[in-house]
Order: sequence, then C-alpha cells, then structure tokens
Amino acid sequence: MQNEKPNWHGTTILSVRKGGKVIIAGDGQVSAGSTIVKHNARKIRRLSNNVLIGFAGSTADAFTLSERLEEKLERYSGQLMRSCVELAKDWRQDRYLRRLEAMMLATDATITLMLSGDGNVLQPEFGVAAIGSGGNYALAAAMALYETNEDAEQIARKAMNIAARICVYTNEQIILETLDVKEPPEKTFEKTDEI
Repeated sequence: MQNEKPNWHGTTILSVRKGGKVIIAGDGQVSAGSTIVKHNARKIRRLSNNVLIGFAGSTADAFTLSERLEEKLERYSGQLMRSCVELAKDWRQDRYLRRLEAMMLATDATITLMLSGDGNVLQPEFGVAAIGSGGNYALAAAMALYETNEDAEQIARKAMNIAARICVYTNEQIILETLDVKEPPEKTFEKTDEI
C-alpha cells in the first residue's frame, strides 16, 4: 500500500471589475479527497498597497506566495504588474518555489492579473477572471452576467453561487473584498498588452 498524501482540491476565486469597483470573491470550502475539512476558510486577502489577492491550491503554498508578493510590492513601490512579473520569475526559477502548488489572482485599482507556477502572468481581456476547481463555471457565469445592469458585487455573488451548485469543491460560503477602481496611473513599467 502506498503512503499517499490526500488529494487537496481547490476552490473558486473570482474577480469582477465593473462600475468603479473591483471585487475578489472566494468560497470557503476546503476538501481532502472526498471529505470536506472546513466550510469557512478565508482564501482572499487584502495586502498592503491596496492589493487584493485570492488563491487556489495548497494553503501553505498560497501563504508563501502572498508573503513573497507583499515583499515585491514593497520593493517596487506598489507596482502590481512589476511585482507580479518578478514573483513569477522567482516562482519559475527557484527550486523551492517551483514545488509550490497554488495559483493566484491579484488586483489593485487599475489591473487584475492571474499568476501561475509555470511563469505565466496574464491580464484578462475582459473585466472578469477566475481560478480554481470551479473557476471556469464562475467565469462563464460572470461573463454572461457582465452585460446586465448588475453591479460588480451582484455579479460576483451570483456567479459564485452558480459555481457552488456545479463544482463539488466549492460551497456557498462566499467572502468578498472590494476596492474602488481609479483611472490607471501613467505606466512606469512594460506595456501590459505585451504580457
């Protein structure tokens, strides 16, 4: 009999940017194999410099990445794009970081980014982005609701509830964080459309 670690399944994290607000929403379920371990885990964080993050995957790995991102934000004067690119470089090149099993959504008042361990830093084309086991369900629902009169929070809540009805690793214990959206500042780093 092999001694295997339990298969920890992720979550659903969704970001919606609309009408002067950006929201990151996450569900609260943590599962180990077919067992629900926790119903109200907090998978979104507000970092210094008015940055919101949401993570899917191993909790310890996600905390490691959020600490690293916070260090980068301090080093690069709160520039989210540059900080995420530098974190992704480290994540891909560092032997320890390469083993981390997590994905992250990071957003500030001007930009939303998806980060993964293979070095990707992606800016979604539209005002929505999602990661995790129920991410595709939440993304599809949010995109369908985006053209309605619903605001960012209403879209996020409805899309997350739809994902919870479809994905067995997502529940309806939704936690939201909100930032006011501002006009983008003058760019001080590479053009975002090249990433």
